[in-house]
Amino acid sequence: MKISVSQLRESQRTIETNYQQLFMPSFTLHEINRNPKLLPNITLGYNMYNIYSTEERTLESSLWWLSGTNQSIPNYNCRKGGKVVAVIGGATLALSVQMGTLFDLYHLPQLHSYLKNIQFENIVGEQVFVDENRRTEAHYALMNYIYFDYRNGHVLYVGDFIPEAQLGQDFTICANVIVWDAWSSKVPSAICSASCPAGFRKSPLEGKPPCCFSCSPCSEGETSNYIDAEQCKKCPEDEYPNEQRDHCLPKTVTFLDVNEPWGKAVTVVAVSLSLLTVLVLWVFVKFQDTPIVQANNRNLSYLLLTSLSSCFLCSLLFVGRPTTASCLFRQTVFAIVFTVAVSCILAKTIIVVLAFRVTGPGSRMRMFLHPRVPYCVVLICSGIQGLFCAIWLGTHPPFPEADTRSESRHIILTCNEGSAFAFYCVLGYMGFLALGSFTIAFLARNLPDAFNEAKLITFSMLVFCSVWVSFLPTYQSSKGKAVMIVEIFSILASSAGLLGCIFIPKCFGILLTSWENNTKQKKNQRSSRSKNSSSFFFSVISLFSPFHVKQYL
Repeated sequence: MKISVSQLRESQRTIETNYQQLFMPSFTLHEINRNPKLLPNITLGYNMYNIYSTEERTLESSLWWLSGTNQSIPNYNCRKGGKVVAVIGGATLALSVQMGTLFDLYHLPQLHSYLKNIQFENIVGEQVFVDENRRTEAHYALMNYIYFDYRNGHVLYVGDFIPEAQLGQDFTICANVIVWDAWSSKVPSAICSASCPAGFRKSPLEGKPPCCFSCSPCSEGETSNYIDAEQCKKCPEDEYPNEQRDHCLPKTVTFLDVNEPWGKAVTVVAVSLSLLTVLVLWVFVKFQDTPIVQANNRNLSYLLLTSLSSCFLCSLLFVGRPTTASCLFRQTVFAIVFTVAVSCILAKTIIVVLAFRVTGPGSRMRMFLHPRVPYCVVLICSGIQGLFCAIWLGTHPPFPEADTRSESRHIILTCNEGSAFAFYCVLGYMGFLALGSFTIAFLARNLPDAFNEAKLITFSMLVFCSVWVSFLPTYQSSKGKAVMIVEIFSILASSAGLLGCIFIPKCFGILLTSWENNTKQKKNQRSSRSKNSSSFFFSVISLFSPFHVKQYL
């Protein structure tokens, strides 16, 4: 039985490096036919045909061979004798693949499939297997075809590929021996842009192919930790990007601590002003029988000084690590204590107006001159504020909160007000009382000076309102610790304004009057020199306050 094995050889001009393609099939088939153990009673023959370097000529020559004539007649075989069992491809992989696609339609294998399970002895007596491990999986050699010119080329072995091998052993390649270009050793690039490093993302260029892009740094709060990232990823809320923006770092927990500079400054100022207020209260109590203290209800002055001292100290509630208790009390205590202070000023202002306006006998307004009226004013005004605070705490109470957004590298522990509406209602009510006190005191500023502190109240309320009007926009635009610092500053500044504008001039006058009286008692006479000296001091007082101490002498 004679079987034909055909080889279609690539038609080239006389290229000396391809001469082995003519002799290798002949030698191989001769060895197989010579050995009776390989294919007993079978003789292999072969026919050799030319193929061409172009796809069209390759398909044309393949169809000629299938037809067995010099013409291409698809699906018609004019060949006589012999049985074709396999086809050996061309000199290059591209040509062999193109031919195999056509021959598969006619069920003609390649030589590899035909010899897959064959074993034989070579001329030196060694056993030869097409698959040396007696296995049926494919084993591919990776070849590097080096093209020099039309007449010269070379095939270089560079590695292996075994699809069914163990992991890590399926692909082997010697990258350093690959020749990418006969004229240059530079590895070709499949992209037109350099890779984007970690911390950047690829941005496509309009009108360019996908391999062309620009590198854009990750936005604030985002990172990319690998090369050529399509998108950057946001860090978790408790982390922030490092400077390179290639990974996230944990944020530091912070709050307005008493040991940091701002905390120390607030503590020192608040305690100092509170002690100063206590000192003023001591002066008023010690000299309680003087006309200055007795004028305009000294008990109301004591209550006002006590509430101002508490106002300074309540700012300390905003310093330290926020807790549930401190968040509940810091705003409510501040609101009630401040309301008591402003209510005392409102009551003092009402007394001044009533004392000078209600003078006619039988006037119905005289009933408001009762000694308990000022305390009723303070109690009612403070009670309304206390009701607001109770509703606030009962519906949406403040609570501790971790602020992760105000600062990129810190988690700020603060208090959430619970209800912004309730917070601004409390502030608005305080502002309403302050505005009422300012209006009444301003209208009474021209009343007789002897017992009139309306001018002092007018100026103090002007300072108070200015501070809190400035507070609102600053508070809204501040973030993090600055929110607490702004509120603390407003508390201290407005309280200091009330203390300085109302009580410091009076305290100064009390001390000067006491010193003058002691001098008179020692000398037991009134000298002109002493009188002129006293006039000088009282003229100095009048520069700070319209309150004329000389009328009490």
